[in-house]
Amino acid sequence: MNDTAAPVTGAYPDEPRLALLTATEARETVTLLQLLEQRDPGGHGLAAGQLAADLARRLPAP
Repeated sequence: MNDTAAPVTGAYPDEPRLALLTATEARETVTLLQLLEQRDPGGHGLAAGQLAADLARRLPAP
């Protein structure tokens, strides 16, 4: 146990939080996953395509 650790106060920094992914980054990710699906149909392509579809359904309309 570390007795010199600062106590946890529950305070959060004042800086604005960033989204995990921006909409642009998410769209680019979908595009790359779709490319992976096309180029690797016998391996991980199916999983990449499913992930791309799942992510695309969660994106806001442009």
